[in-house]
Amino acid sequence: MEESYKSSGVDIEAGEKTVQKIKGFAKSTFNKQVLADIGHFGAFFELDLKNYTNPVLVSSVDGVGTKLKVAFEANRHDTIGQDLVNHCVNDIAVCGAKPLYFLDYFATTKLNPNTASEVVKGFSIACIENGCALIGGETAEMPGFYHDGEYDMSGTIVGIVEKQKIIDGRKIKKGDLLLGFPSNGLHTNGYSLARKVLLSKFKLDQHLTELNSTLSDELLKIHRSYLPIISELTKHIEVSGFSHITGGGIIGNTMRIIPRDLNLNIHWGTWDVPAIFKLIQSTGNISSEEMRKVFNLGIGLIAVISPNDEVEAFQIIHENKEHVLLIGEVT
Repeated sequence: MEESYKSSGVDIEAGEKTVQKIKGFAKSTFNKQVLADIGHFGAFFELDLKNYTNPVLVSSVDGVGTKLKVAFEANRHDTIGQDLVNHCVNDIAVCGAKPLYFLDYFATTKLNPNTASEVVKGFSIACIENGCALIGGETAEMPGFYHDGEYDMSGTIVGIVEKQKIIDGRKIKKGDLLLGFPSNGLHTNGYSLARKVLLSKFKLDQHLTELNSTLSDELLKIHRSYLPIISELTKHIEVSGFSHITGGGIIGNTMRIIPRDLNLNIHWGTWDVPAIFKLIQSTGNISSEEMRKVFNLGIGLIAVISPNDEVEAFQIIHENKEHVLLIGEVT
């Protein structure tokens, strides 16, 4: 029997079919800075620097962890791409950066054009919402590397910020306030523990009274983008620091931007922790200390501001129909 690339498990035709299905999604995100008429091995993006004196590019790369396992088991692939883009956008937005473009990597054992296009559609939706271009990506078919029906993905975001406007926490002072913005669930962190605990007792398609939804609907809620409220706040007041609450929880992530001689006083118990976290804790008999290390517990973003800006900050936030809580201070 004559061997071929297809007989080894790589289907070039499936790859070409996937490219055709996703082309439109990527193009829907393009703006005039994307040089789409150049065909090459790299993607081209023309920088518009007329509004910058000393521009700095900011980049970040990430994945969505074992949240992918929930998508596989629920056979729902239309939101996981949005999770990835929003997570990456948040990671540079908290530095004061505006996203410019996003690139993705998608790898699987046997390429399913419909699944791949659903994922990329999610990328494009979130890119449009965040004002950045899905400028390129890589789709890899690797026979035997993943379980059948599974895939992995990562994304890289590139943004821009004026050097003088970089937000890095250096200006944080004792007495500054911590404003907490709600998450809508786990976002993209803590899924290894959540899955181990919850799926030992419940099924993904099971409707749970505590959640008022199925477990899959809750666990596949889209990771929020905080770019709009970050942009609005920084237009009007000087924010000393932002913390994107991912793996490591509120303390772990916020301490990354707090100067060495300062600390945090979090007012635990002053906000209503979403039901999903209560369910995880009670089902798994997990200590509060461990929960605080692993999960965001309902707070997805923290802004550190001067007490002098408190009234104006709350006004701006409420005008933008965003909810916020005073959850602590710098000590």
